Amino acid sequence: MDWKIELIFVPVTDVDRSKEFYERIGFHADHDQTPFEGLRFVQMTPPGSACSIAFGTNLGIDLEPGQQNTIQVVVPNADEALAHLRGVGAEATDVDDQAWGRFVTFADPDGNRWTLQELPDRSEQA
Repeated sequence: MDWKIELIFVPVTDVDRSKEFYERIGFHADHDQTPFEGLRFVQMTPPGSACSIAFGTNLGIDLEPGQQNTIQVVVPNADEALAHLRGVGAEATDVDDQAWGRFVTFADPDGNRWTLQELPDRSEQA
């Protein structure tokens, strides 16, 4: 039996500002629905990902905006990811080289922090 993570909730204060930010860095807006007054659900997917994020209003998310800092995403090239983020005006850390990968971090407008990891080349170890 496969278990697939497909949706992670991200707490935000301003849905429109967050949607614009994630679109600017390349996420696709899958859904933006208001099924009834007071409830809004936005789902966005990073390019090439099978897992999406969701945010909105009155979704029952227990985290306060800015406290989601546990999302880690694998990218093929940390330098290219950093250049992309900075090219679209998102603040991001310089590449942090470690034995277990190369890392870039950035935050959305609410301070929810993301870590991007370029996996180390292990082809010579095989």
